[in-house]
Amino acid sequence: MVAVMESKSAQRLMDRPSAVRKRLEAFGAEVLGEAMNRPVQVTNGGLYLRGLIEQGKRKSLEPLVSKLGGEADYQSMQQFLADSPWDPAPVVRAVAERVAPLIDLEAWLLDDTGFPKDGKGSPGVKRQYSGTLGKIGNCQIGVSLHAAGGKGTVPLGWALYLPEEWCADRKRRRKAKIPAKVRFQTKPELGVELAKRAASWDLPKAPLLGDQAYGDNTELRTELHRAGLSYVLAVGAETRVFAPGTGFAVPKRNGPPGRPRTRPVPDREAETIAQLLAGLSADCWQTVSFRDGPNGEPASSRFAFLTVRPAHGWRKGLRTVPREELLLAEWPPGADAPTDHWLTNLPAETDPERLARLARLRWKIELDYRQLKGELGLDHYEGRSWLGWHHHTALVTAAHGFLTLERLSPLARRSR
Repeated sequence: MVAVMESKSAQRLMDRPSAVRKRLEAFGAEVLGEAMNRPVQVTNGGLYLRGLIEQGKRKSLEPLVSKLGGEADYQSMQQFLADSPWDPAPVVRAVAERVAPLIDLEAWLLDDTGFPKDGKGSPGVKRQYSGTLGKIGNCQIGVSLHAAGGKGTVPLGWALYLPEEWCADRKRRRKAKIPAKVRFQTKPELGVELAKRAASWDLPKAPLLGDQAYGDNTELRTELHRAGLSYVLAVGAETRVFAPGTGFAVPKRNGPPGRPRTRPVPDREAETIAQLLAGLSADCWQTVSFRDGPNGEPASSRFAFLTVRPAHGWRKGLRTVPREELLLAEWPPGADAPTDHWLTNLPAETDPERLARLARLRWKIELDYRQLKGELGLDHYEGRSWLGWHHHTALVTAAHGFLTLERLSPLARRSR
């Protein structure tokens, strides 16, 4: 529904240029002016925004400039997009700080998406698995963070994943203009950086949600917790945990006196989440009702809530006891076994309905990707510049933010 309404906002830009286009120009001057210090950059950025929003099947640079007619110069626009040294992060921040407070924020969503490519020259491209393709294919992978609420979404950041072989290939790096400071980082590491950066901005925080590729990463959960960020992250059934009530104590030394022992030892072995859940009694499962799906339909399912200590990364000899996390597990009626599992650092007394709603809210990022790609050309960038990819994603974010503000604005509704 939101994507359809935003598409109608794009159509109004064509239908009522005297009203909507003026608002777009003012919006562009505001958000782009915070990152660009040259008038020609702001002008080209505003034209690029218009080209992204106006109708057209292809939003790569050549058809975009052609659609703008004599207003845009191809060489100037190409230099602006691929080489001009403006920082895309302030653009994303300016958009996020304007939009996020207005969408009834519920969660931050962390995920990655594929950008299918031909050839080998685009930065980060290789044959790799892409959830977008549903298979291994020649593509780039972009990691992104989004704010999602009852009234819309807004991207909070983008990072292009650079595989290890790209990081080590000086020739390819030079051709793609990849900065020397860029080093190999896993997708979870990129996600943590995006979350920490967004947390420093003037916008409301919310629990961060992510699929198993992120939730299974203990370091990611630890870094988010240290940064003061809450999360509800999917984890696999084979994740090992220490059951509720596991005690950790420093054993007494037997035998001759010596250096005091300082390393705590658990009073039982860790087990997989699947093993732990299989041993629960029926009364540990409770039916929880919550709002679910794009239209907030009433839903209910059976859930268990257990305080556990994840065992991944913990080993005998460590001096610290694993941090407690709340395990949320879903066992839908009719299923043979629990189907989904999440770990969260939200307080154990958090309302079960809220936890169930958050656990099931990640579908919103798929709608976001669909609109960003289908309506605004997120995956249409054809350049081979590292900076160009980040410039393009920042400008697509700005276009997305403008359409969200149009949809929410009473002024925009009066000018239809």
